[in-house]
Amino acid sequence: MHPVLLHIGSFNLYTYGLFVALGFMTAIFISKKNAKSHGISSETITDIFFVILVSALSGARLLYVLINFDGFKNNLLDIFKIWNGGLVFFGGFIAAVGTAAIYLKVKKLNIWKTADILAPGIALGHAVGRMGCFFAGCCYGKECSLPFAVKFTNPESLAPVGVYLHPTQIYSVVSNLILFFILLRLQKNKKFDGMIFLSYIMFYSIFRSIVEFFRGDFRGDFFFEFISMSQGIGFLVFLVAFILLIKFSRSPYGSK
Repeated sequence: MHPVLLHIGSFNLYTYGLFVALGFMTAIFISKKNAKSHGISSETITDIFFVILVSALSGARLLYVLINFDGFKNNLLDIFKIWNGGLVFFGGFIAAVGTAAIYLKVKKLNIWKTADILAPGIALGHAVGRMGCFFAGCCYGKECSLPFAVKFTNPESLAPVGVYLHPTQIYSVVSNLILFFILLRLQKNKKFDGMIFLSYIMFYSIFRSIVEFFRGDFRGDFFFEFISMSQGIGFLVFLVAFILLIKFSRSPYGSK
C-alpha cells in the first residue's frame, strides 16, 4: 500500500512505525482510563508501558530476526530497521510479560490485577498497530480470488506485488477489535484477578492461529510445514493460560 507515508527531504515517515507508535499510545490511553477505577495512578501506567515498550519491541524483533536470519546475515545493520516491518507478536509478548512481571514485583503491585487492567488496552492497541502491517505489506496473505482480496502495487511493499492476496493484516485488525470488546464484556463480570488477562491470552492465541493458516509469508516451522512458529507458541501459551484460569477460579489465590 504505502510503506512510506511522507517524504521531507532525506526524512521518511514510515507508515508501519507510525501505526506501531499509535498502537502504543492507544494502549496507554485505554489502560489509564481503566486504571482510574482501580486506584492506580496514570504515572504508574506510563512507567509500566515504558518497560513494556522497550522489552516488547526488543523481543518481537529478536524472534523475527531468528526466524528470518538468512535475510539478515549478509547485512546485520538491517536488524535494527524495524520501521520497515518485521515484528513477531509472541516474541514481544513473552519478553514484555517477563520484564513487566519483574517490574511489578519490585514495585510491589498486584501482578494479576494490573495485567487485567492492561489487557483491553493492549488488544485495542494491537489492532491499531496491525494497520501498519497492512500499509507496509508485511504479514501478507496467500494468493486468493475472494471479492475482498487485496493487491499490493507499491514496489517498496514487503508483500508480493501485482497478485491478489488474503488481507491477513485486516483479519488481525478485526480479530483484535473483537477481542477488545470481549474483554470489556468479561471485565464487567470479573470473578478473580487474572481472569481478563488469561482470557486475553487464550482468545488471542485462537484468533492468531486461525489467521496464520491464511498467511503467505514465511513465519518459521514449528511442526513440519503445517504449524508455524507463532501457532506452536500460541498453543503452548493457550495451554498455560487455560491451566492457570482453571486453577485461579478454584483457588482463593485467584479470587478478588
